[in-house]
Amino acid sequence: MQTSTAMLNELRVDELLAAIGEQTPAPASGAATALTGALAAALAELAARYAGDGALAARAHQLAGELVELGEEDAAAYSAYMEERNDVTRARIVAVPEAIASHADEVVSIALRAGDKLRTAVVGDAEAAAELGRVCARVARGLAALNRSSTA
Repeated sequence: MQTSTAMLNELRVDELLAAIGEQTPAPASGAATALTGALAAALAELAARYAGDGALAARAHQLAGELVELGEEDAAAYSAYMEERNDVTRARIVAVPEAIASHADEVVSIALRAGDKLRTAVVGDAEAAAELGRVCARVARGLAALNRSSTA
């Protein structure tokens, strides 16, 4: 299945999984990590809404969208790097995962703040958002470091 990296946000879940599993350079771990961060942000948004914090919910919603865009950007950046290895494409395959990590850190913060305000079963959603966000940030930073060291 050949998939345009600019269409990640338009794929059904089964198509997305197939695209990531294909033997192609992208989409791969960077896009999957960003999309995991977007799922974490959606859970943080849910928790913030139940916590009665509209501002936190709105920011989480914005982060989810930005993380989807970063997933697409990561796939495009890696494809560009595979086509032409130069300083510009190298910089992108480091900068995009770093941006994913930064966004994920913010998702964790929102999830924890929302979770502190909850006394319902939604606490589990806030905890899931925080844990997924932590993993997303850790993996994204690892990808940035790998890309930095393997291209030096």
